[in-house]
Amino acid sequence: MQLPDPSSTRHPGPAPYLRIATEEAFAPPEMLEIYRRILSGANVDPGFRGLMGFYMSSPSERAQHIMRCLTDMDALRLKHMDDCGVDMQVLALTSPGVQVMDKATAVSFARIANDYLADAIRRHPTRFAGMIAVAPQDPQAAAKEIERGVSQLGMNAVVINSHTQGEYLSDTKFWDIFAAAEAHDAPIYLHPNSLPPGMYEPFMEAGLDGAIYGFGVETGLHALRIITAGVFDRFPKLRLILGHMGEALPFWAYRLDYMHRATVKSQRYDSVKPLRRQPSDYLRENVYITNSGVAWEPAIKFSQDFLGADRVLYAMDYPYQHAVDEVIALDGMTMSPEHKKRFFQTNAETVFKIPPR
Repeated sequence: MQLPDPSSTRHPGPAPYLRIATEEAFAPPEMLEIYRRILSGANVDPGFRGLMGFYMSSPSERAQHIMRCLTDMDALRLKHMDDCGVDMQVLALTSPGVQVMDKATAVSFARIANDYLADAIRRHPTRFAGMIAVAPQDPQAAAKEIERGVSQLGMNAVVINSHTQGEYLSDTKFWDIFAAAEAHDAPIYLHPNSLPPGMYEPFMEAGLDGAIYGFGVETGLHALRIITAGVFDRFPKLRLILGHMGEALPFWAYRLDYMHRATVKSQRYDSVKPLRRQPSDYLRENVYITNSGVAWEPAIKFSQDFLGADRVLYAMDYPYQHAVDEVIALDGMTMSPEHKKRFFQTNAETVFKIPPR
């Protein structure tokens, strides 16, 4: 497999479709100040310290680039988009968002972050769309913020950065969030977070705790917990979005189905009960995936074949992954013009309710 060259100075040419990137991060400067206060305190979560503690303090070129780009919502971001031929970004509050904060701060700052994003969208309405940040620490407040985000701010999706201080949405105490998302037809983008304490050490000691592997393992686990807890049986119209080629779950589908049947039959776990459908059915019918961070034609084509061409979306993962040559490589995929336009443009317009141009 030949990887695109991130150092290339080439630029993507015109295309018969818009390139809408659907997992692009931002951070209000005020949120970074809250992070600094958390990092200066006692008993800091090791995953948070290892991830944001590093990026916020490292002099490395990569860390400086990421922090500079996260906080820019105007000239620099737009220039990078133009350089890559990206017409629009669907923006989400960077991980861990408000989920590392105490409950009161998280609820308050989620509103601030959403207003901050809505203001950027008003400044650049043809370049930005957004996802609603919520505080799972208070599920009822999160449900109200989803309603406000859809009805008042014009955003049509929700971002949740995987676990919230080690707790997962498969716990029924969080299900008011699912009810609100389903009621407002707002898909939930389940985005990676740094690993919780119970998972962190074995990954960290091998340097595998971040995007290289740990993020996908933990977020894939979270999505599976949601499926096996019966969330989609309770909320059949709920939609979930997973990045990074579905955190590899489409590639596990056969074994997930087989072993879920076997586990239910064995009666080994009280937590594993029969579902109305197979795990792979929920992936096909309730889940969309983006290719964020995976500019690899075979994986994209497999996922289109498995999920359907209308369920696989383009994403770059800016600014954590910002490579012009990846766009050029994806433009060059051997794919029907109809499927390529769905991948880059029309699927995003449908999922995020972006008015066609």
